[in-house]
Amino acid sequence: MDTTALARAQMGLSLAFHIVFAAFGVGLPLLLVVAEALAARTRDERYRLLARRMAKGTAILFAVGAVSGTVLSLELGLLWPELMRRFGEVLGPLFALEGVAFFLEAIFLGVVLYGRERVSSLAFRFSGVVVALSGAASAAFVTVVNAFMNAPVEVQWVDGRAFLEAPWRVFLAPSALTQIVHVLLSCYAVTGFVMAAVHATLLLKGREAAFHRAALDVALPVGAVAALLLPLSGDLSAKQVTKHQPWKLAAMEAHFETKACAPLLIGGLPDEATGTVRFGLEVPCGLSVLGAMNPSAVITGLDQIPPAERPPVTRTHLSFQVMVASGGYLALLSVVALLWRWWRRAWPERRPFLVALVVAGVAAPVAMEAGWLVTEFGRQPYVVRGLLSTAEAATRVEGLLPRLFAFAGVYLFLAATVVSLLLGLFREPEPVVEPQAVPHAA
Repeated sequence: MDTTALARAQMGLSLAFHIVFAAFGVGLPLLLVVAEALAARTRDERYRLLARRMAKGTAILFAVGAVSGTVLSLELGLLWPELMRRFGEVLGPLFALEGVAFFLEAIFLGVVLYGRERVSSLAFRFSGVVVALSGAASAAFVTVVNAFMNAPVEVQWVDGRAFLEAPWRVFLAPSALTQIVHVLLSCYAVTGFVMAAVHATLLLKGREAAFHRAALDVALPVGAVAALLLPLSGDLSAKQVTKHQPWKLAAMEAHFETKACAPLLIGGLPDEATGTVRFGLEVPCGLSVLGAMNPSAVITGLDQIPPAERPPVTRTHLSFQVMVASGGYLALLSVVALLWRWWRRAWPERRPFLVALVVAGVAAPVAMEAGWLVTEFGRQPYVVRGLLSTAEAATRVEGLLPRLFAFAGVYLFLAATVVSLLLGLFREPEPVVEPQAVPHAA
């Protein structure tokens, strides 16, 4: 393997690890805010006890996210020196803003962890809201970096370095807004469904039912609403990609031939050598409708993209199909759950539904990882599309293979440690609290 391939492998490993913990770092504070709001409104101590546990979980995930995020920051400079040399003045302010949001989150997380009995209830709830908003802002700033890399705004050049006369214009990258919305909704869906899956598992094991039903009251509304909004944000993203990143759309859909009334491909195995797809199901004119809201619209195919400029079609297409299938499962389960809640005034508790929730706890992070792969594969062979190729940006330093294995070992150790700590929270005996209201604790 050459240094470019090794650099991509190490960066991909780091991002695949970080993205899940970052998602929990964004979503769990929102669930904490919801639990505290339910505790204040209902005076039900189950929600307050649940919020205490989530605060501990947030602290654990925040620490791991900080470590893995710091590693990623170093890797940007060490593995991709030409990217930072040429675009550091454009991307640097975004990372600085992300750092401000990170420190703000850390400060108010301290209040959430240690200030319950030391500050007023209003200040305590305000701190929880700030933690949730700071986590979302941190993710948004990093997402803008990725949006710029996918479809950059026009930059000025001085001595081979890019800069923007108005630095705020980086937020005008064509995919910035749609990517931010999609990423945040993904974080909330993943966190909501993973938390629901954990408590569904404990309900299946016969653990204290009232407490875990209360947990579903917190997790399912967030996860289900986010999962139902994701297809809408995905539709907006598809229209943006059609207009500004036609090469990515063509790879996502294995759309080899430019044509009007382009079909939407479901499934299928692309053959890049022959420009055909086997075993796929085509929806007539579906891609033209999805991308341009016009069944007669002409959709650019890979035949209009020079071979050297094309993303890897098979990997992009299969990742996209996994994302859509997993997201579709979450959306369908959300419809069932919300309709049942509206009809019965309670979440479903039958065994088949609880098993389906456990499956959703796996499908949600799989959908997120697959969506990230679509974004990254679809930008290739560029780091900054059209301005800097991946091969040009990568380090030329030898000896990356041992580092790759070392990083893999570190990440496995961190993952095992986090899982052990989080499981420890759930091994604590469930509080025996009656579901009726109890006096509010200040």
